[in-house]
Formats: sequence, structure tokens, C-alpha cells
Amino acid sequence: MRGLKVVTIGGGSSYTPELVEGLIKRYDTLPVRDLWLVDIPEGEEKLNIVGNLAKRMVAKAGVPIDIHLTLDRREALKDADFVTTQIRVGLLKARAKDEHIPLKYGVIGQETNGPGGLFKGLRTIPVILDIAREMNELCPNAWLINFSNPAGMVTEALLRYGEFDKVIGLCNIPIGMRMRVARMLDVEAHRICIDFAGLNHMVFGLNVYLDGENVTERLLALMVGEKTPGLTAKNIPDIEWEPEFIKALGVLPCPYLKYYFQTDEMLREQQAVVKEQGTRAEVVQKLEEELFELYKNPDLDTKPPQLEKRGGAYYSDAACSLIDSIFNDRRDIQAVNVRNSGAIASIPAESAVEVNCVITRDGPKPIAVGDLPVPVRGLVQQIKSFERVAAEAAVTGDYHTALLAMTINPLVPSDAIAKRMLDEMLEAHQAYLPQFRQSSHSDILA
Repeated sequence: MRGLKVVTIGGGSSYTPELVEGLIKRYDTLPVRDLWLVDIPEGEEKLNIVGNLAKRMVAKAGVPIDIHLTLDRREALKDADFVTTQIRVGLLKARAKDEHIPLKYGVIGQETNGPGGLFKGLRTIPVILDIAREMNELCPNAWLINFSNPAGMVTEALLRYGEFDKVIGLCNIPIGMRMRVARMLDVEAHRICIDFAGLNHMVFGLNVYLDGENVTERLLALMVGEKTPGLTAKNIPDIEWEPEFIKALGVLPCPYLKYYFQTDEMLREQQAVVKEQGTRAEVVQKLEEELFELYKNPDLDTKPPQLEKRGGAYYSDAACSLIDSIFNDRRDIQAVNVRNSGAIASIPAESAVEVNCVITRDGPKPIAVGDLPVPVRGLVQQIKSFERVAAEAAVTGDYHTALLAMTINPLVPSDAIAKRMLDEMLEAHQAYLPQFRQSSHSDILA
């Protein structure tokens, strides 16, 4: 049996050692022979640093995985079996703008939510669609597994406008929630099962099971206990939930729901942190500088524990488990971003959702959950409308569609503020938004 060819676009990312570790751990059942790490010229130095660490890692593990480093995406894609995308168009400097500019208008600046999420999508979607077109030509039987944020919006665009059907969006939030639930209940993670449904970064645990027993109410009670840590992520402030609200909600919210249910508190927290430490992008930039100094060490041949501070915990488990399950037709259950196909009744069938799926050799099969609970249904539908309009704006480069997407996002308080933010952010990101130069408002980008 020939070995598998895996291609990672954005291979110079600080996350890549997580992926390499995951492939090494699974080599007995997932025989990856070639791992191609691809990046752009601006990322060549980091690609070489990460690539050399990857080579040392596989050498230490004694597995016959050949690591290839290239700036030629088409060369890498030819005859691939799996392609993962973890790109950041505009790098961390663009993220810093996504966070700084909204704050000037009293709006949360965050890389996947609100105005920042919109602009990350506008920059990212055209590039991912280009990758999908090349895959259709060069590796039509491969699976595209996108980890690039905003993963839900990107998956929506791929399903609606892509020329490639074998697409899965992936996020580490569901697996992170399961691991944290296990810690809260003081049990092994494999004993926990959660019925996930919603959208990327807006997913809910409808039911939580321990050894098959529904323990949702017990868990929600723990969430509001004074001495119990909350369900949060490294990059999201851990502001306590209002106990009575969690009790009334009745389902497990992912950490990103704090931006919608605790908007004022999250904004104040971000304003205070930015004043003291800078934006999250600036914090991450310092973390990455430290990480890449570690990666340069010729004696380092394992993933350093400092990577956990980066916020990408469980990336290898999420990405590699998905690849392993497809390749081996494991038919286990994982939460991924796929075409809804009726799984969530209150979302259009053709739209992207994040939902539990049975993972087969033919791809994920969504598990039907019916309607979402009334208290969360409207918010999920509103964000789905935002993602659809944003994806259209990214593809067409139409100014008015982008303005509409900005305005209907629930984190944006008014159309007037939406327009001012849109205009400033279009100008700030013009180098990465070529599709908007033909817009009827192209004078903004002149």
C-alpha cells in the first residue's frame, strides 16, 4: 500500500508542530509517506524553521515521513490525498488592524467575530477558492480540510462558490469543550460525548453524556459554581456567566458565545487589555517570536509545551483524527463544518453548519438534530445570514454587499458606524482586497 501524501498550506505556521506530532502518533494506522509544507515568499524563513523542526521530529520518532518544503503550491498539490489549509492573509499585522479599528468605534475587535471576522473572511475566501480550483485540477480525489478562520464563513463560501465538493471545515473548539468538560467532571475525555450543533464559533452542546448518561443539568450547575473553572479558551477572557442565565439557557455554550451574550463586559475587558498589553495579535506576535526562537534550536526535536499558550490546543487531535477516520472509514462521531443537508432544521439545507457527523471513507455524514432550541435559534440564524452575505461580498467585491454584511452583524450597533468602519478597514486592507478595486466605491481604495 502506497503511503499518503498530505499537503499543509500555511506550513510555516507555528501550529505545524502540532500537526506533525499528530501524524507521528498515528503512523501505524495513518501511513503518511510525504508531508508537503507550503507557504508564500513572505513566510519562507518561518517555513524553513518549522520544516527543519518537523524533520527532526520525524527522525526522532523513527517514522519514514518525508518532509518537503516549497513555495510552489501547484507542485505540492499534485496527486495529494489530503490538503489542510491554515492561512492568514495579511499575517498578524492584518489581524492587529482587525482588532484596533473596531475598538475606535466602541465595537469589539476580534479575528473571527464582528468586523474583524468579516474582514478576515474578505481576505481569506478568494485565496481558499483559488486553492479549491487548483485541487479540482491537480488532486480531484483529495479532501480539503480547512482550519483557516473564520472557518464557518470560509466553508460557506466553498460550498456555495467553490469548484470542489470534498470540503470540510475544522475547528478545535468542540474537542476543547469536550476536554474541559471532562476536567470539570474529573473523568477521562473518552467517556464524554456531546451533541454539538450550531455554527463555527457559535456551537452549542445540546446534551452532554457521561458513559451514556445525560449529565447536562449537572454540568450546567458546575459551570456556575464558585470554585469550578469555566469553559473558555486561551484567547477569550474568562468572564463568569450569570448563573441564572446559564440555568435558563439549558444548553452548553461555546466560549465565543460570550461575545454575544456578554458584549459590554467583553468590550470593556478588551479595551482594558489593549491599553495594558496591546491587542491579541500583538500578544500573539510576541509569543510567535519566542516560539520560533525555540524552533530554531537544532537540539529541539519535539513539540515544545510553550505552543499551548498560542491558543491552538488540540489542533493535532482535531485535524489528525479527522484524516485518520476518513482514511480508515472509522465511522466515529466528530463535530465538523459541513453542508447542513437537513441536519439542523432551522438552517438552509445548502448552508454550512457545525454539527456532529459520522466520519466515513466517503466523508462526514451529518447527524440530524431537528430544530435548535428557541432561545438560541434566532442568533444562529442571524449569524448564518451574516456569513452568507459576507461570503457573497468576498466573491463579488461589491461594496454594498460588504456594507450589508457589516451592518447585520449583531456586534455592530448601527448602519452609520458600520459604514465608517467598513470604509476605514477597506482602506487599511486594500493590499489584500483586490476584488474591491472594481467596486462602485473604488475611490475608497484609490
